[in-house]
Amino acid sequence: MEPIKIERLEDSEIEVCRGLCNELMDFQKMKAQKDKSCFDTMNFDTRMKRSYEHALDSQVWVAKDGNAPVGYVFSTVDQVSEADRTDFPDWAPKSGIGFYPDWVKLPQKIGCLSNLYLKEAYRGSGAGTKLFDETMKWLRHFSDVGLVFVYISNGNDHAMQFYLDHGFTYSHEVFGGFISAAYIDIFNN
Repeated sequence: MEPIKIERLEDSEIEVCRGLCNELMDFQKMKAQKDKSCFDTMNFDTRMKRSYEHALDSQVWVAKDGNAPVGYVFSTVDQVSEADRTDFPDWAPKSGIGFYPDWVKLPQKIGCLSNLYLKEAYRGSGAGTKLFDETMKWLRHFSDVGLVFVYISNGNDHAMQFYLDHGFTYSHEVFGGFISAAYIDIFNN
């Protein structure tokens, strides 16, 4: 195995993440303990590409072993309104609290670490932390973004622990526990 390279992708290059994103959706479905069928419509086109194209700002970093993509991180920044507090996407179970709990003051710009995925053979190599560090550096450069959320699919306890170990704090259950939310206040961390 060559040293893993971390590269930032340009708009026209995100297609390189299609297979990895679809693997992530399959992985999340496999790990899920509830509402597994909600993952049936989740894929690169319905999740990553749609979010990338509609975000106020977005960034993707990819980890490569030689020329082969083995992981990626995708983050966005959006202006979040009060109406977004009760937004339930088509794929989501229609129960519980949405993406933003009552303690979040809206409207404001909020960052989202949307996807972080690494092929199993590369987990534990440090590549996931490198991807995380690059995306957090990017999110921290916004002077008007204080909160960054990450949403972890139910059953993926390892991912939740990764974010807690990297400074995030558990926030709330989203869509009746289909997703767990964690956040970091980057102005104070």
